[in-house]
Amino acid sequence: MQEKQEHMRVTHEAPLAPMTTLGIGGPAAVLFELFDPADFPEFVTLADASPGEPVCLGAGSNVVVSDAGCEGAVLRMSTKGLRMTGSTADGRVLVEVQAGHPLGDLVDTTIAEGLTGLEMLVGIPGTTGATPVQNVGAYGQETADCLVEVTAWDWELRRMVTLDAAACGLGHRTSVFKHSRRWTLLTLVFALRRSALSAPVTYRTVAGVLDVPVGSSVPLEEVAQAVLTVRRSKGMVLGCSGTDDRSVGSVFLSPEISAAQANGLRARHAPVNRFPDGSTRVSASWLIRQAGFELGTPVVTGVRLSSLHYTLVADEGATAAGFTRAIELVRQEVLRRTGVRLTSELDFL
Repeated sequence: MQEKQEHMRVTHEAPLAPMTTLGIGGPAAVLFELFDPADFPEFVTLADASPGEPVCLGAGSNVVVSDAGCEGAVLRMSTKGLRMTGSTADGRVLVEVQAGHPLGDLVDTTIAEGLTGLEMLVGIPGTTGATPVQNVGAYGQETADCLVEVTAWDWELRRMVTLDAAACGLGHRTSVFKHSRRWTLLTLVFALRRSALSAPVTYRTVAGVLDVPVGSSVPLEEVAQAVLTVRRSKGMVLGCSGTDDRSVGSVFLSPEISAAQANGLRARHAPVNRFPDGSTRVSASWLIRQAGFELGTPVVTGVRLSSLHYTLVADEGATAAGFTRAIELVRQEVLRRTGVRLTSELDFL
């Protein structure tokens, strides 16, 4: 049964699997799809009548929905829109974006406008509102580099709040919003520099595609195309492979390791790097490979290693329980074979 309102769509027993990139999971008891930000207060009132805390779903590209579904209210954030709102004291352009706005469109728009700061995030699926949740980043750029503030509904304080970037607690794929349902993000403000050239290219794979030295800056469109080339080679652009499309991208964080572990792993030629948050981390993909997993290897029924990259993908017969079990099996084997504990970066609903 579906009840249509002027701006907000309400659906009972709504299938959630088609709204996620894994394509698995049960229904939402009640799904609210928000198009107009002005209707959010009405959602708050309606959500209060549902059991449990409300869950926010963007493009479903980083979530595993339970096979039983969600008994509480699920909000699908479909608000769209961005605008330039001014500039900072150091000349950066302020861009305000609705939380439901597709990240890909935001990146494309900033490139077209000659604004640098988000170009390395090209090809990452999802909504803009998801970017602070796990400090989304790739190839040397991350949300923390240019986020100024977010506006959110605070379910604990029962009011709208504005949090600056420092209050968001942005770290390596984490924030105060990660694994918390206290806030629902509504708008975000980024500060981007006007430039025809990209940020310095710090990843050798991207520099190799561009045929430039590491540290070079190139036209924004050129670096975006190079990043897309690298991502497609790993099956990390949705719909690019034809075989590994039911994916959440990277399932595991690059784990933080101690100095002693770093020395031991470097001796084994592992990719060990310092990250912007000051941590030392090793590639999760390298660890999975060292644990004996091969590309395309089945792990449990319906779940296997990607044929292009050391991550998990879903096939016919996949379930949320099976995907979760596959995550645990990979973690156990990596720990047994390498001594390093992997952590999933997914959200489980």
